[in-house]
Amino acid sequence: MHSHNHSHHYAHDKNERIGWTFFLNVAFTIIEFIGGWLTNSTAIMADAVHDLGDSISIGFAWLLSHFSDKQASSAYSYGYKRLSLFGALINSVILIAGSIFILVEAIPRLSNPEMPMVEGMLGLAFLGVTVNGYAVYKLKAGTTLNEKVLTWHLLEDVLGWVAVLLVSIILMFVDWPILDPLLSIAFTLFILFNVLKNLRSTVALFLQASPDKETQTKIAEALLSKPEVREVHHLHYWSLDGESHVLTAHLVLNAPYDVPKLQSLKQVISEDLSAFDLSHTTIEFEFPNEVCRDD
Repeated sequence: MHSHNHSHHYAHDKNERIGWTFFLNVAFTIIEFIGGWLTNSTAIMADAVHDLGDSISIGFAWLLSHFSDKQASSAYSYGYKRLSLFGALINSVILIAGSIFILVEAIPRLSNPEMPMVEGMLGLAFLGVTVNGYAVYKLKAGTTLNEKVLTWHLLEDVLGWVAVLLVSIILMFVDWPILDPLLSIAFTLFILFNVLKNLRSTVALFLQASPDKETQTKIAEALLSKPEVREVHHLHYWSLDGESHVLTAHLVLNAPYDVPKLQSLKQVISEDLSAFDLSHTTIEFEFPNEVCRDD
């Protein structure tokens, strides 16, 4: 009962974190669009477009996180946890599309840069670093892949505003308007690289790849270390959402043991597997010379 309350409390915290970040982002996106238009800054306008994409992604993630905590049903026997993984996938795609849009907007400006209103840029940059920095701090408490992708969304905005801050300080002293699009391009490429890396792990989990090869090897070794077990096959170790892992395996036994022996073996295996923090486990015993029905 205690662990159920704990997981329910964690789920509530997660939804609250994402929801809070969503409203903060939407409000700040509106401020950015107005500020970017008033200051004539490509960096701020680009950031506003990106923040709009972030807001859509975070809103989507918020919806999905509500669903992902619903109880399992006969149709969705593992529950809805994979929805948050789907959310992480969609977020990554939106972020990549947003980054490409920024690059398409910023690169032509290199040949024809315009001087922005520097004082307004500076004020907005301070506000941007503070608001987005606080949002990153709030979301960093999350452990789901979805929250990690969203943290990258917001970290990108922090870096974007640091870039705007640097540009506006430099432009107060020198007439180099080209720095505005240059820094937009630089931070966008940096985040694009990291999101692609994150997308790779998300797609791998989506395709039910092993979340950790080393852990999978240790599980196989733990199962094989039992004197009653001759062979382990059909071992599947995969993840529902990046943090809830599932294991299924067939164990070929050395002899046709009786029921009390099988019960004690089940208990020993259960204790060994508890170290791996698995959400679901299915272990099937096969007797010597028994044909595996999955072969």
